[in-house]
Amino acid sequence: MAFTLLLYKKRRIKMIKASDVKELRERTGAGMLDCKKALEATSGDMEKAIDWLREKGISKAAKKESRIAAEGLTDGASEDNVAVITEINCETDFVAQNEDFKKLVEEIRLTLLHNDVSTMEEANKLTIEGSSDTLEDAIVNFTAKIGEKIDFRRFERVVKTDGQTFGIYSHMGGKITALVVIDGITNKDVARDVAMHVAAMNPVAIRRDDVPSDLVERESHVIKEQVMLEGKPADIAEKMVTGRLNKFYKEICLEEQPFIKDSNTNVLNYVKSNGGTIVSMIRFAVGDGIEKKTENFADEVMSQVQGA
Repeated sequence: MAFTLLLYKKRRIKMIKASDVKELRERTGAGMLDCKKALEATSGDMEKAIDWLREKGISKAAKKESRIAAEGLTDGASEDNVAVITEINCETDFVAQNEDFKKLVEEIRLTLLHNDVSTMEEANKLTIEGSSDTLEDAIVNFTAKIGEKIDFRRFERVVKTDGQTFGIYSHMGGKITALVVIDGITNKDVARDVAMHVAAMNPVAIRRDDVPSDLVERESHVIKEQVMLEGKPADIAEKMVTGRLNKFYKEICLEEQPFIKDSNTNVLNYVKSNGGTIVSMIRFAVGDGIEKKTENFADEVMSQVQGA
């Protein structure tokens, strides 16, 4: 009897049609595998499968995948010799200020601090402390709850030595967060000052050797073209190119930028005067690189009314 029931179940699962999976996906926006699971769980009943997906928050979340989430929060924190910086996105600043959203950001941060992972794939599989949900589950569930697309966009997990110090600074309530590692100092205020500078001035690299070669080549080409148009003699033109390129480096290299709290010195000298050396820097700005969709407010409201 047990063997017959098992065989029946296997046959029932095999009877799920590809066309039904396709239809369910089109109606809900959920992934193929989730649609297949839903149909198997409901014996192929399309309406029940839709409810199954809705109950698990999969359908509602999947429908929002094509929408743009360019608001949200960046976050940074450290614990002992580990620091984490994250960016979690939503569609509106209203949701970004929601206490439940802030709690989600905190849960993701703590989970990453306590687990040694380096890729988004690894991170999404982590289980939130005190919960049975993975980070991926938490994002899907919150999307279903809040009614906006929620996206765990990126993170960096940094490990330092005992002789190094973290500097973390968040600006505008989490719109920008910077994380730096300074070697040779224990003064957290100095490290935080450097992080504040990174957040405010957005340097491209720490020092000249770190600037991408293609960026230097492009800038050099532009400067040379400018000098040629000015009709300067060759020897003078060469000096002008060198001078303008040096100015370019001072604008984009952290160590050469005038220190934001004291323009009479640069960041390199500020850190050196405190016995330190800059090891690394990371800067996350909410929505950086995401092409935001702009809509007429009246049109947006009307589209929501029509879609209700």
